[in-house]
Amino acid sequence: MAILGSQDVTIGNSNFISSATAQYDLGTRGYTRDGRAFRYVLCGASDLVAGEVIQSAAFTVGNSALAVNTTSGVAQGATVISVTCASTVAASFYNDGFLMVASGAGQGLLYQIKSHPAVSTGATGAFTLYDEDGLTVAITTTSTISLAPSKYNGVIQTPVTTATGVVVGVATYVVKATQYGWVQTWGPCGVKGSDTTALGAQVTALATTAGRMSGFTAATLLTGQPIGTLMQASVAAQWIFVDLKIAP
Repeated sequence: MAILGSQDVTIGNSNFISSATAQYDLGTRGYTRDGRAFRYVLCGASDLVAGEVIQSAAFTVGNSALAVNTTSGVAQGATVISVTCASTVAASFYNDGFLMVASGAGQGLLYQIKSHPAVSTGATGAFTLYDEDGLTVAITTTSTISLAPSKYNGVIQTPVTTATGVVVGVATYVVKATQYGWVQTWGPCGVKGSDTTALGAQVTALATTAGRMSGFTAATLLTGQPIGTLMQASVAAQWIFVDLKIAP
């Protein structure tokens, strides 16, 4: 199984830069002296804008419950798993993401992906795990495999009305497309509003305008992902203080 460790780093305004090269591992937790928390992300195809709610890359449903591509299964301790992909996979898209045994022998066990090549729809791809994440239980030809990217890889603005991934934070400055930077996940933050919800209300990432927050409605009680508590009454199209409660 994965080796436990701490990724915490102390950060300040001088760390809030957009960088073409990674300075930290994806998902590294940064914190400020006042207790605000941030996570290190790789931006997707569009710039991240300050005050907008950010989610993970859209989940590829087609790469769930995939067949193991072997005639004899995969032995305990193995670090290379070959599966037949139902949807196209770009090289490295699942790096630092996860491979899960969805059914059969070893079901429910989760492993971290180190690397993989590009894979075309219907083709076989070899997914290499980290050395310390070798299979703890052998899998068989009847086992199925699901793939999920790191939620901090290829992050995007939350879309209108319906999320396509999980909320990961709020942008506090511009992170350029395909570059690395920080998004805030905990503590006081300026978030762009879309309605007139009252102070003290819980707010969600689902709104009628992409990237904004709104108060919960009957329609969003089940699917709305909560991001925090309003520190002041919300005003549409203004940046509002929100006490974020996404990831401490």
